[in-house]
Parts: sequence; structure tokens; C-alpha cells
Amino acid sequence: MNRITGKTKEATLIEMSNTLDSQTEDGCAVLTGYRRIFQADNGNFSARGAQLPGHREIDKFEQNRDSVYFRDGVRRIDFVLSYVDDKDGDKKAERRREFEANLEKTGLELETEDKLESDDHKTYYLKIHAPWEVLATYADVLKVKVPFKLSDIPQPREVPLEWLTRPFRVPENIMRPEPDYFTAPFDKSKIDFFLINDKETLFPPSTRNRIVYYILTRCPYYKENRIERDKTGIKRLLNNGTYTSAYPLHDCRYWKKSQDMQCESERYHLYKNWARFLCFYKEQPLNLIKKYYGEKIGIYFAWLGFYTEMLFFAAVMGLICFVYGVLSYDDNITSKEICDPNIGGEIVMCPLCDKKCSYWKLNSTCLSSWQSHLFDNEGTVFFAMFMGIWVTLFLEFWKRRQARLEYEWDLVDFEEEQQQLQIRPEFELKCTHHRPNRITQEKEPYLPFASKCARFCLSGATVLFWILLIVACIMGVIAYRLAVYAAFASLMKDSPTSKIQLVGSLITPQLATSVTASCINFAIILILNFLYEHVAIWITDMEIPKTHLEYENKLTTKMFMFQFVNYYSSCFYVAFFKGKFVGHPGNYSYMFGKWSGLRNEECAPGGCLIELTTQLVIVMAGKQMVGNVQEALLPLLRNWWGSRKGRNHPESTYSRWEQDHDLQNFSQFGLFYEYLEMVIQFGFITLFVASFPLAPLLALFNNILEVRVDAWKFTTQFQRPVAAKARNIGAWEEILNVVAILSVVTNAFIVAFTSDMIPRLVYLYTHPGQASMEGYIANSLSLYNISQIHIDNLPEPGENPSWFNISTITTCRYRDYRHPPGHEKQYTHTMQFWHILAAKLAFIIIMEHVVFVVKFFVAWLIPDVPSEVKARIKRERYLVQEYLHNYEVEKLKMQLSQSYSLSTETASLLPLSPNKHKVLPEHV
Repeated sequence: MNRITGKTKEATLIEMSNTLDSQTEDGCAVLTGYRRIFQADNGNFSARGAQLPGHREIDKFEQNRDSVYFRDGVRRIDFVLSYVDDKDGDKKAERRREFEANLEKTGLELETEDKLESDDHKTYYLKIHAPWEVLATYADVLKVKVPFKLSDIPQPREVPLEWLTRPFRVPENIMRPEPDYFTAPFDKSKIDFFLINDKETLFPPSTRNRIVYYILTRCPYYKENRIERDKTGIKRLLNNGTYTSAYPLHDCRYWKKSQDMQCESERYHLYKNWARFLCFYKEQPLNLIKKYYGEKIGIYFAWLGFYTEMLFFAAVMGLICFVYGVLSYDDNITSKEICDPNIGGEIVMCPLCDKKCSYWKLNSTCLSSWQSHLFDNEGTVFFAMFMGIWVTLFLEFWKRRQARLEYEWDLVDFEEEQQQLQIRPEFELKCTHHRPNRITQEKEPYLPFASKCARFCLSGATVLFWILLIVACIMGVIAYRLAVYAAFASLMKDSPTSKIQLVGSLITPQLATSVTASCINFAIILILNFLYEHVAIWITDMEIPKTHLEYENKLTTKMFMFQFVNYYSSCFYVAFFKGKFVGHPGNYSYMFGKWSGLRNEECAPGGCLIELTTQLVIVMAGKQMVGNVQEALLPLLRNWWGSRKGRNHPESTYSRWEQDHDLQNFSQFGLFYEYLEMVIQFGFITLFVASFPLAPLLALFNNILEVRVDAWKFTTQFQRPVAAKARNIGAWEEILNVVAILSVVTNAFIVAFTSDMIPRLVYLYTHPGQASMEGYIANSLSLYNISQIHIDNLPEPGENPSWFNISTITTCRYRDYRHPPGHEKQYTHTMQFWHILAAKLAFIIIMEHVVFVVKFFVAWLIPDVPSEVKARIKRERYLVQEYLHNYEVEKLKMQLSQSYSLSTETASLLPLSPNKHKVLPEHV
């Protein structure tokens, strides 16, 4: 198969082969062996290597195969397709033949590497080059921005004491790999309007591979005389195994620069200055990331870095609140009373479950009350309000940072382009109905309303089913907590013969139940996550979204709704339901009715906050540990083996396309999962942060590692992703706003109803002359006559501890505010209960209004787009219009001048004829 590889004004380069080393099963010859470049001169071919100005022909056996160029050393490889021969080779070979023929018709140039030249002797590699004509045509179609003038806006002046930040900065040539230009959408008809020094380097490799991929996804592989709409695009060819992979090339090995002076070695610079963990304290070279990987990946790392920077302030404030809890440890009178043998040791508590649970003394919860004080103190209220303001500052300052990046990366007008130009090939193929576009009046595919409604209903029903499945699993975990609590209580009772006496003195039944239930819940979360990912992708594909943006937004919404319920439902249960619907001795509430025997859980005398903290730490820390193992440890082992292979191969034999072929494929959902992981973490540190002020600190440490792990993966583990544009973080921004608003409500309810802060403050300020919390424990516990307890609620014979004597102990206590036995309103709520409830509701209203007022004021005070950026945008738009106007005027002048000179020259060549040309007299 001879491939025409390009045309110039001087010559037509035709790539030929001297030998045919092998043939495919369908008889199609595959070019192998030494290939020559012949040059045509006036139709005569001379058997000599074609040498373009400034380039030398490189012999195949002399050429360094660790190169990003064709064998001629001139044409850059913009994309690589790989494939192998298998039992279904005839059909696949036919598809490849048609597909490659259609690629050549679009103007792309191809070069094949035979399997005998590959490392495994099985894989063929098809190298693709886009010549200038193709790049210019599709750059015009895709409205690629190209520089037309150097920016005349002065750079910001150096900040005073800038030397302090130098250790955290990377070299200037890495931070700003390109000069600052004014740009305009490329127009092929106005090519001399733009600053073009070299056509080969005008479009960076990321833009080139984006253009080639755009062609690959829309190129058909059916014959000309048969139109089969479903036989279109590289994605289908990858799915049916015709090709095994499709990827653009990295420009060099990550641990050393390329020996080719034409190669930028940007991958090496990214690894050296960004992907190594030792660079964790340095800023990210975002402009180089954008230039190498594209705007979509660049905006992700910009957001992740900004989020990590803002976490520093939240982490410092959370650490201060925690330190306050530690320093006020000795002033905690409530815990002292619980631990005092003469106070807490004399208070007998009612059984916490039926039959298996015995009476117990209050001082058995001494340790958990001290632990609870670390997080349930006066600093909790302040920190909850601080986080409500912090999240607003984070979102508002990110909008400003994002607006600056939109301008610097030429994304200001990208939204309309994305809607118009990024229609998914799947939508074009599956939608057979067409109608005129309301704006362009051109025919375009669309999905009928009836079909859209049916798909939406099926999608909604599927999502609802999986959410209900999560709720059912949570109910199962709650049932486990209720059933197992009795077993732990029976094992840990105060018995001199107990083998777990030491453990029982350190771990209460509540803590043991909470820890084991949290671990089981985390395992269920991971299993449901794995299953739902495939379901979410399937139902999103079934909806057939029109654009890539719409597809991502739909998938994002579905996945986050599921993940929200999956990760946070157990925390919501502990925070807002556990201990709230217990009843009281003689009238307990049961989860599934009294017949189930599963009595609703009670909180410890110090409240449920420590259990919420336990749940949050296990789920949040467990998720981060599992994620880091998946992202870092497993790829590290794979990288160790791959590095050995890559470093032991000489560059002359281990080609650049083979090296990248051995890397992991970066899927279209790769970035989606990175965002999802961080947004779930954002929910943990905002929705429930009042229960665990150290959560931002854990997130900060995780994110410092996450930035470098992600950078290391992109640089060393993944094939180079196809560059894609994005002006913002998409639907994730709206999700963050919703979580931010919800976090104010959840934290207000946690402080009011989950912690013990409000009852303590009410006690302190409603008892005249009471300057301390002395007597609070006795005040917060109600009395019940043991003789009035129903037989079904009494402990079984032998369950009661040795110190319990029914003749001397006639009452037990429980956590509530009710009248004692013998009172005319015995066992009904006291007035203090209603005072506390009113105080809780008042606190929620006040906190929410204060935080929301501050949030809206801050949002109003901080503009989304900096004034400097607005001025630059206006300046650039003005210059584009002015330069285009001047360009059109000059072009028109040149055309008129040429037309006039041509007409004058023609007139001078004609003989003068007095009969035809008469000069009129002046008086006529």
C-alpha cells in the first residue's frame, strides 16, 4: 500500500517501500523494511532522499526511535493508533482499510510500523500527521484562538518582600512558557492577519491532537456506496477491537530530556518541577500544564491547588479550636462529676436495651465524656460559624481566580463555541430525526420529545431505585447496631470473671457498636459505589445527551446524588436521628414496632457528638486511605516494573509510541472521578465539621499528597490525554454552592441538637447564683421507679451486676427532662425541656441568619470578575475589532490598487482609436 504523504509547491513526496515483508490475511500488503522518500521533479522521480530546507534525511537504522516524528524526521506524529491481528482479522482489516482510506481523504498523512519492529512482535502502530492545510481548515472550524499581536498591557509590578516567596516558586520559563499575546479566532481566509513565524509550530501539540481527535471521532469506516450511520468514529472501532488503543504521544521520557532539539521536552519539565513529591511546597506551573494537557485538565489542577491553599486557613482555625478543647480539659466540671465515684459512681442508670442490658453506673462513661469534651466545647460554636463564612470566601475567591484563568487561557467566549461545535458523535448517530436550527436554519439532529420523556422517566426511576437501595442498606446497619449493642453490653458488663475486663473499661458498648457499624457501613459504601458507577454511565448514555458538556453535567448530577446519600446518610442518622426518638422507661420506642425487640438507640449522657465524630473519622479517613492506595501504591508498583523495562531498553529500539502504548489509558471519566473525590471530601469538611474541627487538617494533608500523586500519575503513568477545552469546573460549581448552603443548616442543627452545648448554657444562665456547671449532670437526668418498669424491659436473671441490690436501689436515671415518680405530672416533660427546645430553635435561627447575612454580604462585596480582568477583556475585544477593520481596509486598498494597475496596463497595450475615443469640447 503506497501512501501519498503530502504535497508542496516544489515537489510531491511519495512514501514507497522496497520490500513487502508480510501480508495480512485479506491480502492487503503491509509496508515494512527500509522506506525511501522519492522526490518528483516535473514528473520525473529521482531515487534520492527528499531533503527539505533545514532538515536532513534520517536513515531508519540511524534514527533514534524515541522520537515524535515520522521516519523523515520532519513531520510530527500527532496521533497513534495500534492494532493486532486476531481470529476475526478479515472483518477488522476491512474496517481499518476503509477507515484509513477515509482519513487520507481528509488530508491526514499516515505511516505504519510493522509488528516485527515492535517490542512484542504482535502490535502494529499507525502514526498520523496533520499537515498545515488540515490544521488550518479545522482550526477555522473549531475557532481556535491564535495570536495576532503582542500584549501591550504592562505586567504587574513586583510585590514588596517578593524574595520571601522565591523558595515556593518555579523558574519563570516554566511558569510562563509562552509570551502574552492578544488573540482572535483563527480564520483561514485572513492568514496574514495573525502572527505566524512558523506554520509547523503555530499550533501547539495539544491543539494538534485535539484537531486530529475531532477528525477521528467523525471519520466513517463504511464504503462510499453504502451509508451506514453507525459505522463512524474511532470510539466504535476501539469498542469492537478493530484498534486496541488511540493516543497522542508524550514528547519525551519523563526522567530525561529529548535528544531532538526540535522537541520541547515539556513532560520532563513537568516531572522535574511539578510531579515529584519533593516539590509539594512549590506552586504549580499551571500555564505549562494547560499548554501540555489542555485547558480542561489545567482548570482541574488550578481548582485543586486553590482549594488546598484555602484549606490551610480552615485547618489552622480547626486546630486552634481543638487545642482550646485540650487546654480546657481540666476545667470540664461535667466530666469530673461523671468520673467522680461519689457522684457518677452513685448514679444508677436504667438499662439501654431489653433483657440483655443491665443497670449500669454513670462513671462507666468517664472516658467517652472526656473525649467528647475535646470536640464539644465553646469553640465548636465559633468554628461552625467560621466555616460557614470560610466556604463563602472560598467560592467567591475561586470565581475571581477562575475569571482570571478564563482570560489568560482565551476561554472567555468559549461557552457558545462549546455548545455549537462539541456535539457528541453518538448523538449525531443515534438521532435519525432532523429539523432546522432556530438560529442557523441548518438541518441538525434532534431527539423527539416523547423519546426524551421516556428516557428521562427510566433514568429517574433507576436513580430512585438505587437511592432507596442505599437507604435500605443503612436501615440494615441500624438494625445491626440495635441487635449487636445488647451483645456488647452483655459481654462488657461489670463481672470479675470477664476475660475482657480491661477492654470493657476502655471501650463502652456504645463505642464498640459505633466503630463496628461504621466499618461495616464503609464496606457497603465501597461495594455500592463500584456497582452504581456502571449504572450511572449506562443510564446517561441511554439519555443520549447532545453535547459533551450536557453529558458531563448529567453524569455529574447522577453520581453526586448517589454518592451524597451513600457517604453521608450514616452521618445524618447519627447526627439527627439517633437518641431523638427513644421514649422513656415504660414507654420505649422501637424501630420496627415492639414485636421486633429492636429498641431505638440512646445517646450517652454526654450526647451523640463523639459518635458522630467516630463515624465521620472512619468514613472520611477510610475513603482517603483507600483512594490513596488505589491512586499511588498500585500505580507505584506498576511504575517500578515499567521503569525497569523503559530504562533498560535503549532509545534506538524502544520507540516513543511503544513506550506510551505500555502506559495506562486515561479514560474519559478519569477527571470526573478526581473531581468527585474532592467534592465528597468538601462535603465532609463542611456538612459535619462542627463535630470534628480537625477534619480540614486531615483534608489538607490528604490534598497536599493528592496534588502530587495526580501530577505524578498524569506525567508518568497515563498516556497523554487528548486536549480538551473547559472554561470552568462545570456542574461541580453548582454542587459546591448547594453543599455550602446546606452546611450552614447542618452545622446549626448539630450544635443545637447533637452536641450538649445548648442544654449546658441554659442550665448555666437559668440557675441564679450558679457560677459553674456543678450539678448539671444530676439536673439533666430524670428518675424512674424500677418497680414500674415493664417486665419485657427488665434485665434477665443473672444479667444484673454484683453491686445491684433491688432492696436498696429503687430508682434509676435516664437522659431526659421529665417529672419524677410521685409528681402529679410524673414522666411528662418539665418546663426546662421546653426552655431548652426553645433555646435550640432560637440558636438555629440566629446562627443561620448571621452566617447567611455575612455570606451574602461577602458575595456582594467581592465581584466575581476582577476589574483588571474586565479591563483586559474590553481592551482585547477593542483591539480585535480595530485590527480587523484596519486589515480589511488595507486589503481592500490593495485589491483596488491591483485592479487599477491591471486596467492601466491593459489600456496601454491597446492602440488608440480617435473614432472610438472622442474628447468632448468644454462648451458642450
